[in-house]
Amino acid sequence: MKERSKMTTLRDDFFWGNSTSSMQTEGASAEGGKGPSVYDVRPATETASDWSVAIDDYHRYPEDIALMKDLGMNFYRFQISWSRVQPDGEGAFNEEGIAFYDQLINNLLAAGIQPMICLYHFDMPLALAKKYNGFLDRHVVDAFYTYAQEMLKRFGDRVHYWITFNEQNLYSLTDAFVIAGYLEGPKSLHDLYQIQHNVALAHALVANTVHENYPALQIGGMVAYQQVYPATANPQDVAAVRRFKEYVMANLIDIFTTGQYSPEVISFMHRQHLDDILKPDELAIIGETRSDFLSFSYYSSAVMDSTKIPLGTVPNFYPHTGVGHNPYLPTNEWGWQVDPQGFNTVLHDLYNQGRVPVFPIENGIGLREHWDGVHEIQDDVRIQYMREHIQALKDAVAEGVDVLGYLGWGLIDIPSSQGNMDKRYGVVYVNRGNHDLRDLKRVPKKSYGWLKEVIKSNGAVL
Repeated sequence: MKERSKMTTLRDDFFWGNSTSSMQTEGASAEGGKGPSVYDVRPATETASDWSVAIDDYHRYPEDIALMKDLGMNFYRFQISWSRVQPDGEGAFNEEGIAFYDQLINNLLAAGIQPMICLYHFDMPLALAKKYNGFLDRHVVDAFYTYAQEMLKRFGDRVHYWITFNEQNLYSLTDAFVIAGYLEGPKSLHDLYQIQHNVALAHALVANTVHENYPALQIGGMVAYQQVYPATANPQDVAAVRRFKEYVMANLIDIFTTGQYSPEVISFMHRQHLDDILKPDELAIIGETRSDFLSFSYYSSAVMDSTKIPLGTVPNFYPHTGVGHNPYLPTNEWGWQVDPQGFNTVLHDLYNQGRVPVFPIENGIGLREHWDGVHEIQDDVRIQYMREHIQALKDAVAEGVDVLGYLGWGLIDIPSSQGNMDKRYGVVYVNRGNHDLRDLKRVPKKSYGWLKEVIKSNGAVL
């Protein structure tokens, strides 16, 4: 049953859409001149597929664009696979790979769907990872900048919205050693902060070039924003949350919008003898950085318990021991806690700090679902999740936040970031498992019809 939500008018040009990555959609890992990425050499496990097929969007993207168009979507954020367009991450570009994205963009525009390009979503070209240890090396920053400049030259005439790195604040966490192409080393604090800085520099080089040479384009930074609450009223819990947010989220928002590192983070780097990372010429480049919008992913929230964090732990590592369960929130099978109020708070926090429009470009809930080959999947839990989060967004708009749109994550089922096809986010079921490809048929779920009506009403009917 449809519910007419609290009356809040979203902007007439509000973006409704879908968000994905290349390795979770395209497949064709050895076709079209593509070079290997670090994902392509990851083996399948008992609970995860390999990355050779994904949902075969390399061959089936017209079908998926047709589904997005039927839903009424007007926006699609996708990622260019660096190793598809430049197989070694440096050197010659692959015209066949570039032609794939050229056709994808043209098909999207013909369907009335605005494309957004993400330039990097964790899949470092394997050659750069092996040769330079990924973003630990400044050479890879320069290689990324060369790649980005070529993509701007090829697609900047048609693609008006750009982001550089998916969930860039993850490079402030130990995730960096997985997503930055870092294959070997001590995983030291110095290496972590060097990677974090190099990625910020790479973003700045691209953002500054867009603003200087492509004034009609919009570029912004992106963070993974998990709302974190103190576990109790213990002042140490409150302090731990504040420090964690400053180091892992607020610092990067400052870089995106003012070009400045957080004074607290700079002081920490000085005390930890990390000053050599902050080279004056690179800080000058970062200092010119501005964002036209702030984009983010949001799925869930957590609590932080300072009593579980060993003395001397640096804030970047607090989640290893300090994150706990919130007894006031429901939880999905994978331990993610559903918190639409947290989504509303994040929208406010980002807008209040950055003072530029905010854009949630990933939101959704992973559920285990089975299709019997006949009956519609009744995913009422997903409908409720999306209804509550879109209402939280509308409340934020009514309270003064400038929100560009709402993009669901993987609204046509894709393998999860760990390769698990059983963890589904879509309003469209894709008929494959982790190890059985079946026929890859696209099958709308109950939530598909619900979302279609939401988009048609521009969020008035939830």
